[in-house]
This record gives sequence, structure tokens and C-alpha cells, in this order.
Amino acid sequence: MAIKKMKAMTNGTRHMSKIVNKELDNVRPEKSLTVPLKSAYGRDNYGHRTARNRQKGHKRLYRIIDFKRNKLDVPAKVATIEYDPNRTANIALLHYVDGEKRYILAPKGLKKGDTVVAGAAADIKPGNALKLKDMPVGSQIHNIELQIGRGGQLVRSAGASARLMAKEGTYCHVELPSGELRLIHGDCMATIGEVGNSEHQLVSIGKAGRNRHMGRRPHVRGSAMNPCDHPHGGGEGKSPVGRKSPVTPWGKPALGYKTRGKKASDKFIVRRRKSK
Repeated sequence: MAIKKMKAMTNGTRHMSKIVNKELDNVRPEKSLTVPLKSAYGRDNYGHRTARNRQKGHKRLYRIIDFKRNKLDVPAKVATIEYDPNRTANIALLHYVDGEKRYILAPKGLKKGDTVVAGAAADIKPGNALKLKDMPVGSQIHNIELQIGRGGQLVRSAGASARLMAKEGTYCHVELPSGELRLIHGDCMATIGEVGNSEHQLVSIGKAGRNRHMGRRPHVRGSAMNPCDHPHGGGEGKSPVGRKSPVTPWGKPALGYKTRGKKASDKFIVRRRKSK
């Protein structure tokens, strides 16, 4: 896997780069594991715009990913490593010995032809899934469940990984990529290894059209607007914000303002990602 810098044939390709991964298989996705994906254009079920600067983007098929890894003690062979337009990570198609097929997130180091398995007796190698209580302390993990049997919700983006720090009774201490230390039940499933495609964050988009393909419309600075459209707008030439701190278009502070409400799961946070 490498980052290829495009030649400056046009203004759009002058600063553009892309990932060249020869390990990816150029195949159509498994038909039984795909469903149509309809974009909401940033609107809710009433048609009200709730997210700005969104559009449909390029047409895509959604690949159904097995986040639960609940097919226990059945070995599976990695048939293909594929690109997924719906996420930053690549995905791997598994062929189980009983004939079933499933997609999983492709961890770093997983190759075509490898064998993976989920269960308490699984080896500690990338792609295998176990309960947290069955893993050795210090293991690098991803796709972590927060609730038993619900499926992985944490650490699923490209290049991300968490670490199992300790075990205490029925709970385990897991350090997340943000630095947060959290208690997670030992019966929750997780996958060994780091999520692959870590070079994703090094890619330079290069041109506005490439962002439009991904469903992102242009984002206009508040200082470039009129006062009736944004609190930062107005003034002659380039003007300062004109208040103590930057704000959103609706007047709420934009830097350091706490928006997260109190949740029942707060008691499981041992150390927050930002120290007070």
C-alpha cells in the first residue's frame, strides 16, 4: 500500500493523491450481502434540513458488515479484500466452512487466503474475535461492543486501535484511541488487531469535485456572510469575529462548549479523553 501523488496535468490533479493498494481485489461486491443505499440529503423524515452542506454524492451499494462476530468456533477463509465506499476501512469477505459468507472489517496484516475464527479458543492474531475476558492484557483490539450481543460500536475507522489495559472482576479497562479509559463488560466481543488502511488520512482530496462525489457540498465561512446569515458576518473587508469567542450560525459557542448531556454510561468512564 502506498500514497501516489498525481502529476499536475490539470489544476485539479496538482495537489491530488490517492492510495494504491495492490492487495485489493477488483471484484463486484457479494450480491447477497449488499442492499441499496438511499441518501437523506441531510434532511430528517419531515424534509427539514438538519445537516448543512450535504448532498447525495455518487451512487453506492451498502455492504452488510458482520459487526457481531457471533458465528462461534467455525473457521472461515478470507476470499477477497475489497474497497468499501461507505467507510474509511477496507473489508474482507469470509467464506465459512458451512458455506455462509460474511463481510468483516479488514485488520492490518490480514491477507487473502488467511483463516479467521471467532470464539474463546481462537488464537491471538489479526481478524480473530474473542470476548474481552478471554484476551491477554495488552492486546491491540478493534470493533468493540459496548453492550453484550449488540455488535461492535467502538474503534471501526481506518488505522484505529484500542488496547486492553486490565481486568477487574466482570469488567475490563480498555484504552480507546482518544485516550479515554473505559470500563467494558468482559463478555463483550472484540476483534484482534488494528483496523487496516491506515494511510487513508494522508490522502489529499485535491479538488472540490472529489468532495462532491462523497456527498459534501461547499462550506462557506461565516465571516464571508452577511450579518443576517451569520453572527460573524458583515463589516468592511476582512473583519474580526467581533465577540469573545467564535460561535455557530445559531449563536452557540463553537470552541470548547460542552454539548454532551449526562448519560447512564458515564459511570463506566474511568478517565476522560480530555483531562479537566
